[in-house]
Amino acid sequence: MTEFRLPVSDLAAAGALPLDDRSREVFRLIVESYLDIGEPVGSRMLSRLITNSLSPASIRNVMSDLEALGLIYSPHVSAGRMPTELGLRFFVDAFLEVGDLGSSEREEIEEKVRLSGDGRPFESLLTEASQLLSGLSRGAGIVVTSKSDLRLKHIEFIRLEPLKALAVLVGENGEVENRIFDLPAGVTASQLVEAANFLNAHVVGRTLGEASERIGRLKDDTANALDVLSRELVDRGLAVWSGASADQPARLIVRGRANLLENVTATEDLDRLRLLFDDLETKSGIIELLDLAETGNGVRIFIGSENKLFSLSGSSLVVAPYKGGTEAVIGAVGVIGPTRLNYRRIVPMVDYTARIVSRLLSKGAAERQA
Repeated sequence: MTEFRLPVSDLAAAGALPLDDRSREVFRLIVESYLDIGEPVGSRMLSRLITNSLSPASIRNVMSDLEALGLIYSPHVSAGRMPTELGLRFFVDAFLEVGDLGSSEREEIEEKVRLSGDGRPFESLLTEASQLLSGLSRGAGIVVTSKSDLRLKHIEFIRLEPLKALAVLVGENGEVENRIFDLPAGVTASQLVEAANFLNAHVVGRTLGEASERIGRLKDDTANALDVLSRELVDRGLAVWSGASADQPARLIVRGRANLLENVTATEDLDRLRLLFDDLETKSGIIELLDLAETGNGVRIFIGSENKLFSLSGSSLVVAPYKGGTEAVIGAVGVIGPTRLNYRRIVPMVDYTARIVSRLLSKGAAERQA
């Protein structure tokens, strides 16, 4: 059994739910049936499923107690019961047993993600990871990553004013970023060229984090190869991007949005889902997704209104961080879907995908530094 760290609700942590064995069994069956079929579960069906011999009347009494605790509810008169968001959270914390993926699923994830990252741009690996999670989960697969992970292809310094210059960074995927920074006093045109040439010789093919680390390791060589002003240019050229990453929106890759709309017919539900993706694609929404993954170890589950991004749409998020060559969290992979996601299957799927992405990025970083 693989252990995952999941957030624990206040009720579960405090042991504040007075459930006996019979109540726990009824509650578990209600939630598992709902996750399987998406419909309210009635007492007669439960009497056929439950291992203990209980009459429908006895089961209804137990259901009434569970409803009073806020764990289940009836969507309309004479209907069966469904779990509330609190009930789903309690189920995840107290009942969910997450095993490992089957060998065929592990092989599929590893093969597809590995092939997409085999000599191709970083963006290709992430897009495939998002598409893969969407296909396996029947939800929307998401990948969030910071722009600071762009792999460098070329760097150039262009003087704008006596004490200001434009740093031009070109990524391997063709993306171009321009940043204005202050020049040390007395820098000549030849020193601008010399500093850019030094960076291009040592950091091409690396992310900004990897580039900064490499320049740090080459400190003595830098001192011997460049004069004082040129060395300061090198430091400022790297810092202008590294320091700017917090101010720029991260990138969001979403695949499988249509999966979330398959069984949605009500106009108001469609509108809520559209609002969800509008919010996700804002700068603050994307950064919040990344923050959600960074604040915990391993896979995290957010159900409905537990997070403001999903409070209106009634969606759930299963998310896990991935790391780069420096072992720092640089992004996240996950699945968005209805609250009745198959958590038992999707949690290990997201976890394994994050591990494979991290492994490939670390391997690539080690090969470039060798």
